[in-house]
Amino acid sequence: MAEAYIVDALRTAGGRRNGRLSGIHPADLGAVSLNAIVDRTGIDPAAIEDVIMGCVGQAGEQALHIGRNCVLASKLPTSVPAVSIDRQCGSSQQAVHFAAQAVMSGAQDVVIAAGVESMSRVPMGLSAMREQGFDANSQAIKDRFSVKGFSQFAGAEMIAKKWGLSRADLDAFGLESHKRAAAATQAGAFDKEIVPVEITLPDGSKELHVKDEGIRYDASPESMAGVKLLAEGGVITAATSSQICDGSSAALIVSERALKAHNLTPLARIHNLTVTAGDPVIMLEEPLFATDRALQRAGMKIGDIDLYEVNEAFAPVPMAWLRHTGADHAKLNVNGGAIALGHPLGASGTKLMATLVHALRARGLRYGLQTMCEGGGVANVTIIETL
Repeated sequence: MAEAYIVDALRTAGGRRNGRLSGIHPADLGAVSLNAIVDRTGIDPAAIEDVIMGCVGQAGEQALHIGRNCVLASKLPTSVPAVSIDRQCGSSQQAVHFAAQAVMSGAQDVVIAAGVESMSRVPMGLSAMREQGFDANSQAIKDRFSVKGFSQFAGAEMIAKKWGLSRADLDAFGLESHKRAAAATQAGAFDKEIVPVEITLPDGSKELHVKDEGIRYDASPESMAGVKLLAEGGVITAATSSQICDGSSAALIVSERALKAHNLTPLARIHNLTVTAGDPVIMLEEPLFATDRALQRAGMKIGDIDLYEVNEAFAPVPMAWLRHTGADHAKLNVNGGAIALGHPLGASGTKLMATLVHALRARGLRYGLQTMCEGGGVANVTIIETL
């Protein structure tokens, strides 16, 4: 089968809720990453055959086909088509999969996988219209699983209980995420993956947003312990959950034929694409089993993987993943994760891919694995090989 290559992967720095990126329309925020991927790779914009845009909150300013609107807000010609997809938190990781599949099948040669989410302007859950009394889960679904409803928060607490994770365990993990993200930022580890975003400050002056806004440089065991629990009797706090975040990201996925035709130099090759689904109640545990499947299909063991990016939706997810797989904690989210850097939902898939690709290359390492828990009990796994 033909190969699929990552020519570049990049992201904006994260913006906190109602923070530095909140004044930017989501279409314009998505266009920042589309423009940057064109500028950095030198690809002829007219050669791009599709843009696959992940976005979870496809309502309000992100409604009416956000993918196409991002293209129209960018420098890409209007001849470039787009599609908007929703696989919940894995939306833009699935965009990478769809782009790679198109290239590997020979149907297309040059595709951008991307994602955007302005959680400040389109609050999480807006598309569910729960405030109007609507429910995306029918009574038949609830009856099938004997529940009154489905909750990622409840699922995360279930994982913590199942795997014997205490409040202290989670706090220590969350603190480490901030420490790693702070160290990476101060060392310039994100410089090759972050693209500047021009913002307007309250006084009307302009500035470039180039650093993730959510990192707590002064985080300490005491400050983590002082955050109240999300649910009485639980173990998870806001400090051990992913931060609400604004951002966009993109990756250019091409065929070998396109590499030669456009004189492109790839950063990595797609080695495996896997998606699985399981229990929608505990919901967020599926990355554990999806990783098993991906490694089996790739003929690899967890020890063959040099770095892992496991989305920190809630601390119990990567912690349970570590225990299940026997992976080396030192190789996990080496530059911090969503607890410190933020989780811009539909943009997080290509965001983590950008971090993984550049972290591998900075260390001279070969194989990387990315996985993401997703609403409904679904999980994507992508294995890449640097070149």
